[in-house]
Amino acid sequence: MRDIVFTRRSGWIPQVIREDGELKLMLGAGADANHEPRTFTFPIGEAHLAVIREDLARHLLLWSAVLPLCDAAGTRGRLDENAAVALLDPILLSAPADVDAAFGRIQWDRGRLIAHGADIDLLERGQVCAAMRAATEASDGKRVQEHRANRRRAERGQVLGPLDTAILKYTGQYLHGATIPRRTPDAVDPALLPEVMRVIATAELACAGMRIGRDPRRGKHGTDKRDWERMAATAEAAVRRAHPGLVDDAVGTVSFLMCSEAVDRTRSMPMEDDEEAAGDRGGSARKTSLSFTDDKDAEKKWLRSHPRTATAEFWEFVGDRYAGNNEVFTIEDEAMGEGIQLHFYADSMARITTAREGEGGADPEYRVEYSLVDGIRGYRKLVSAFVRGGCAALDEHGSWMSDAAELERARRRRDSAG
Repeated sequence: MRDIVFTRRSGWIPQVIREDGELKLMLGAGADANHEPRTFTFPIGEAHLAVIREDLARHLLLWSAVLPLCDAAGTRGRLDENAAVALLDPILLSAPADVDAAFGRIQWDRGRLIAHGADIDLLERGQVCAAMRAATEASDGKRVQEHRANRRRAERGQVLGPLDTAILKYTGQYLHGATIPRRTPDAVDPALLPEVMRVIATAELACAGMRIGRDPRRGKHGTDKRDWERMAATAEAAVRRAHPGLVDDAVGTVSFLMCSEAVDRTRSMPMEDDEEAAGDRGGSARKTSLSFTDDKDAEKKWLRSHPRTATAEFWEFVGDRYAGNNEVFTIEDEAMGEGIQLHFYADSMARITTAREGEGGADPEYRVEYSLVDGIRGYRKLVSAFVRGGCAALDEHGSWMSDAAELERARRRRDSAG
């Protein structure tokens, strides 16, 4: 038989129950193996009940001290009742100085007290009783999140000023640095908002005209990592020059905002409108058809009558088929006897042209030339140029080598320099 003897308005603060005639403190904490909340009880006395009824601060302090014991019980272990009972007198019945001393010797849940209004500065100094003078039954989880976020920043040497804080709130990254940034002017003190907007405008001006292109190797909605890094570096450099007093977190969140918005703009565009893939529809009109293949013998045909550009169709093919074990893709123009082969695993490419047609059943002879490629942006330019003008249009793009060994030496020089 279990009866509730005392409870507060907040359902999470431990209750006092009477079970089989014995007073017990009951609290929920942690979860079992099925992720259901666990409930723990341990015996208390009438004197402890009297303090719990009358003194919210002592009640919360006891809760804070018992929670680590519940955590130690894990998903199926038993609460160490002896350790829990041993906390009752030192926390509920002792003088404030003795309570402070007890908290210097035990583990306790700081966040629980902060959520219920504890003075953080006093907690940091070990004055737990004084810190709980303004304790509230209502819990404020956001206050705990702010405290933890600021502690993590302090551990990295990041102490926020008012403008730093306002910028992080504007981007929505004040509590969680991994959150995708967004513009939330209503979260900023109106007195600081104009200054925040000046910082944002600095980054926008620096990044004007820059964009983050697609990278189909990273999925249908993948974008170019190098473009991201270039834009981030540009935004950060401009903000640091114009606003040297900002901490790294504030500068970083502004550059993150610029890059995230650029990515959103790219992903909202059809593939045909993206960078060189837009191309010149008329420029590829001379090509009747193209064939796309990968390293797993998959094939896709593009015909001149198709409503989408050849480049858009090819990069969609790459996005659908690219994988760690499928990194070689080919575009072939059979009518012209030429094609290109993209080696994504090595940032290189080959162009193949027919040097001599086969006669009398003999195989044709091909000329193969190689070039290093500067990331996905370089690939996109080369693919677009080939689609518009064939292998001859690639002369102005890159340095072409007829010897595979020479390509390998060039690749090693590039890798060692990078």
